[in-house]
Amino acid sequence: MALNWFRRLGLRTRLMIIGVTGLTVALAVGVVVLYTALQVAVTSALDEQGRAAANQVAAMVNTGNVPDPIPVSGAQLIQVIDQQNRVVDASVTADRLTPLLRPAEVTAALGGATVTVGGARAALAGPLRVVAVTAGPADNQQTVLVALQVGDVNHSSTVLRTVLLIGFPVLVLVLAGIAWRVIGWALRPVERLRAGAERISGSDDDLQLPVPAARDEIRALAQTLNGMLGRLAAARSRQRDFVADAAHELRSPLASMRTQLEVAKHLGEAGELPADLLQDVQRLTTIVDDLLLLARTDGGRPARRTAFDVRAMLQEVAARYVGPVTVEVAAGPAVRLTADREELRRAVGNLTDNATRYAAGVVTLSVQRSGTQVRIGVTDDGPGIPAADRERVFQRFARLDSSRDRDTGGSGLGLTIVRELVGRAGGTVAFYDADPPATLCALITVPVLTVDTVEHV
Repeated sequence: MALNWFRRLGLRTRLMIIGVTGLTVALAVGVVVLYTALQVAVTSALDEQGRAAANQVAAMVNTGNVPDPIPVSGAQLIQVIDQQNRVVDASVTADRLTPLLRPAEVTAALGGATVTVGGARAALAGPLRVVAVTAGPADNQQTVLVALQVGDVNHSSTVLRTVLLIGFPVLVLVLAGIAWRVIGWALRPVERLRAGAERISGSDDDLQLPVPAARDEIRALAQTLNGMLGRLAAARSRQRDFVADAAHELRSPLASMRTQLEVAKHLGEAGELPADLLQDVQRLTTIVDDLLLLARTDGGRPARRTAFDVRAMLQEVAARYVGPVTVEVAAGPAVRLTADREELRRAVGNLTDNATRYAAGVVTLSVQRSGTQVRIGVTDDGPGIPAADRERVFQRFARLDSSRDRDTGGSGLGLTIVRELVGRAGGTVAFYDADPPATLCALITVPVLTVDTVEHV
């Protein structure tokens, strides 16, 4: 549960966090190790320098040839003290009265430790590191003290530590920026795959995903996906060809049957049978025509976009209907739209056919423009469609367990064709509750397109 937030992040962000975190830890460890190593190296060099000078002075004490004052190198302070902790001899830079170390500190220094004392003991500002070695005979043993000033060293360490503390976050930020760009560059083939997959619609049979030049796992993935797309396209093509071929083959016998039945009905042969069979033949013919239309739309036939008046188109649709159900067009101004006029007219016609089958008396067609969208409504005062079934009715051959399920001659593909044709125009279609006295509204929403580059009608 604690990592759910991390899993919700994008792949690039997650790789960035993992990489930068690991890099930060590694750099932090490296900085600490480097700083510690430098400190140890510098202090060890100082201690070795002090012991070397102390051993040289001890050799002079052992031979009884100690110059006065004791010569020194650089900023060293040298004292020779006896067993009573009195200064016997000293360099010109050291105090000849007060020893640098107290008795307990002398004991510690003779034990091999390096003692650090305040510079005030030698009237200096910075601290001193003091080493000690024994010298002289056993009955008159003396101690050589060599002190080195470490103020400059400590200052340099402080500056280095400050630079590291300030520079470390800046370095991490710079590396994070570089990592973000590098990860983005590395994931660019994945983004191209995603964009290519997004461009492939349900009717595209020949599009393939881009294959990166690098011979890596992403290239293998792209090739595998392209193989899968090829197999799916082949299966879709076979299915579409089967539907189209079957529909074409059915049209001829259906046309022949219809002709014979119409002749029989005209001659008064077989009683009422020709009239009953004609209804079934007409329904089969409608199904075949709808299957052919779906096969053509599935095949990706390009839409023929033109600019036209939607309200005038609605009036053409309404003029086709005569009978007990009145189809009227709501008053309003002209609304221009750029789309495939015939496909949109077929979609509105299918919705109107569906509405007139179940309407009690009136079907109303309306259109209005709202911002960048055109909304076309088909309302009726029939029994309506339950809210739970308003999406399912767009499936092929969908049937409902309501009064709108009665056999009224529909093909079962009308609403499916509506969604396909509206989708080709970039729009949507859905059922909503209508304002009384109507009960149901089928609403088509289509985006308004520019008409600068299309043919005007």
